Amino acid sequence: MTAAEHHIVPRQPPSSGAAGSSGSSGSAGTPGSPDSPGGDDGTPPHDGRRVMRRRLITLTIIVLLIGIPAGYLVISAGQSRRSGKDKEAEAAAQGLREDWPSGMQRRIFELPVPGNAVGVQYYETNNWKASRMYLKFRTTSAGLDRFLSGVGTGRAALETGKVTIGARDLKVTGWFFGPGVDWAGTVHKNKDPRPTQNITVNMTDPAAPVVYVVSAATP
Repeated sequence: MTAAEHHIVPRQPPSSGAAGSSGSSGSAGTPGSPDSPGGDDGTPPHDGRRVMRRRLITLTIIVLLIGIPAGYLVISAGQSRRSGKDKEAEAAAQGLREDWPSGMQRRIFELPVPGNAVGVQYYETNNWKASRMYLKFRTTSAGLDRFLSGVGTGRAALETGKVTIGARDLKVTGWFFGPGVDWAGTVHKNKDPRPTQNITVNMTDPAAPVVYVVSAATP
């Protein structure tokens, strides 16, 4: 048989079975199909866990941002109250200090202690009602005049036989204003928030008067 006599068989198309098989395998891997391993919304399980983890972290951060400052404020307020009470108790235990009050304390309580003062003692208390400076010193006659003038008053304001420092302040300081002493006192008042000074002077020795002062300032 010659080459021309050979019968040429045309190429056959793929069988429908193969196509169907291929289509079935493709549909099986389609996301969202009943056979897909994801959730009902088509989200893979590991993606869902990641979203929940992010939400949990965000919630934790929010709680920390709100809770930590609030807790700090509560603790700080408690510590401040305790600190204030501790300082006041410590000061009360120490009583009058044999030293000069600082320049700032003297300015705040308007107590111009004369430069020649000796035996200077002071004690400061503070609470929510008022701040007080207790001051005692010995000076000269001229020093007394300078002090009274610096406060805003003068020797003429001193009343003979008058003690202007009350029982409450005596209990705090331990001062004693008994008989047999030439006392003279005055109260120099100022408008708040400037302090008011209760001044009592031991004038038994006019050349060396001893000055007692309670300067109280209301916040």
